[in-house]
Amino acid sequence: MLRILCLGFALLFAGIAAADVADVYDFEDRAEEQRYQNLISELRCPKCQNQNIADSNAPISKDMRNVVYRMMKNGSSNEEIVESLVGRFGEFVRYKPELDSRTFLLWATPAIAVFGGFLVVAGVVIRSRRAGPSGPALSTEEKARVDKMLAEQERSS
Repeated sequence: MLRILCLGFALLFAGIAAADVADVYDFEDRAEEQRYQNLISELRCPKCQNQNIADSNAPISKDMRNVVYRMMKNGSSNEEIVESLVGRFGEFVRYKPELDSRTFLLWATPAIAVFGGFLVVAGVVIRSRRAGPSGPALSTEEKARVDKMLAEQERSS
């Protein structure tokens, strides 16, 4: 009975492992295969949020890989393939969106942050220079008291 149960589990797990077989495509040469790998690693899965379609197991990623392969076999250029998928799934599928009016802030944010940080540092430096030496100046009475304390300290040592 135990053998039958173990055999049943082994067959179950073998079926699960077989269901996760990677896509197999025929390529004419190594350059075409490398082109395919580059394309699918540069496109983002719409379902997985931040995973490329090469690494995703989502059904939509499998469909996108099939579209890339089919379009490559039909002679489409990389730009045509990417534009086709962007048209179908939106700009989100690109890891590096193009610079246009919608993505300007996305591309400008690092420069704005650096410039803002520079302004903050410059403001702190200018303010500290205007303040002069740290702390307020001593009055004549306070200076006399400090001089007296220093003189007493020198006598005791």
